Amino acid sequence: MSKTFLQFSVMFVVMVLLQAVICNRLVLFSVALAFVFIYFIIKLPMNISSSKVIFFSFLIGFCVDVFSDTPGMNSLACTCLGACRHTILRLYVPREDDVIHRIPGIASLGWAVFAKYVLTMSLLYCIMITLIESFAFRHPLLMVERALGSTLLTSMTIMVIDFIFSRSHFSAAK
Repeated sequence: MSKTFLQFSVMFVVMVLLQAVICNRLVLFSVALAFVFIYFIIKLPMNISSSKVIFFSFLIGFCVDVFSDTPGMNSLACTCLGACRHTILRLYVPREDDVIHRIPGIASLGWAVFAKYVLTMSLLYCIMITLIESFAFRHPLLMVERALGSTLLTSMTIMVIDFIFSRSHFSAAK
């Protein structure tokens, strides 16, 4: 069993539990919710096939659905996010050869590029999940508030998590 597979397996379990136990219960201003589990999709290696990304995205969405009692909502949004991931990554990282590590993060992409990537992925996910949850356009202002608030909260939380666990951060502290 490879070290990377083991690390991502642990990350999968931790992200699902973190979302189910803590983040689903913390709502900021009755609008914003942090969807930290998409960090798993964001951090998948760049050289992994699109079909595997879509499969793992569906799987994490399904697990969050089971714990959150949201039948299929996160599965759908995560599957769509996984399908768009490669294209979004190419917007900010034109060539994989330019990246030292194959796993996207602050250490490999730098603050600016990783922040844009995280913000785009978070925005896309939050728009999708907001549309899926509401299933109508009855309260468009509330939908925009939820999508933007959740995007900002999710993006900031993911950036902090990546900063804390960034190898460059720990190696600089030594």
